[in-house]
Amino acid sequence: MDDSLTSQNLNLKKQQLKSENKILRISFIGSTLFLLSECLAAFFTHSQAVLMDCVYDLVDLAMLGPFMILVPKLYKPVTERWPYGFAQIESLFIIIKCGLLLFLDIQLLTDSVELILDGGHVVNAGAVAAFELFISVSCITMFLVLRHLNRHFSSPTVSAELYIWKLDAYSTGGVGLAFIIQLILQLTPLSFVVPYIDPAIAIFMAVILAKEPIMMIWDALKSLILLAPSKEVMDEIRAEVTATLTKFDMGIDFLDVVKTGRKVWVDIYVTQSDDILRISSLKKAHDEIAEKLKADDKEVFVELIPEISPADKQAAPHLEG
Repeated sequence: MDDSLTSQNLNLKKQQLKSENKILRISFIGSTLFLLSECLAAFFTHSQAVLMDCVYDLVDLAMLGPFMILVPKLYKPVTERWPYGFAQIESLFIIIKCGLLLFLDIQLLTDSVELILDGGHVVNAGAVAAFELFISVSCITMFLVLRHLNRHFSSPTVSAELYIWKLDAYSTGGVGLAFIIQLILQLTPLSFVVPYIDPAIAIFMAVILAKEPIMMIWDALKSLILLAPSKEVMDEIRAEVTATLTKFDMGIDFLDVVKTGRKVWVDIYVTQSDDILRISSLKKAHDEIAEKLKADDKEVFVELIPEISPADKQAAPHLEG
């Protein structure tokens, strides 16, 4: 039975690795094509809004290469040398990637503000609108394709890629509509605002796009320094564990949960009403808890540890929390 489960887990991991590699390869090819087109458009139109898209896609493409090399290592088993595997390296990559995006976001925001203070500039609104709407439709198509390929599995890396494609679709679509409005304004008494529309759109995009990198950096930092999940998640895990242990006349003495990247470790220090602890009961409880806590996009490792004496925790204060 155990050999059969091990074989199923290995096959599942192989399928997940194949799926993730396929998604990242398609995303890499798509990002390369869109980046080339956006660079050409930014060069010919001198649009800050198009430049914003170009810079974001450039950072994404630059970080996607190392991610593709890292992904196979994320599926290797943990070892004494790598007790958490390579999950923390994935978190580090996300911090670097989102940190670069945030830095460039602030830089482009500053440039756009300076452009407005200098009196703005006029771009070919018709050409920019047509280009941005075409890119938006293309990004929506790519997002739907990748989401379809990712329907049975997810990971922090793939989630970040899907988010970027969705973000590109929204931002380019919004920019396209904004420049259509500029075309209309040129025929009205409000034509004096036209020189400010392009940098104003770039500023709006910079402010909106800053939120997600900050959130992803914060989540990755918590993962990197091995902080416990939120109180809501801890309470949910505690409830599931308690319900199972009660059936085997066991209880929780201490719950230690660590999340890093796509891996979660749950160490449960258990107590029993008497001095007899059956290994078979412990294994059944372990398997039932592991099945309950299993997540679609994360590997969950569960350990049940008999608590010998409360004094043990006093001798190991790093477990308190």
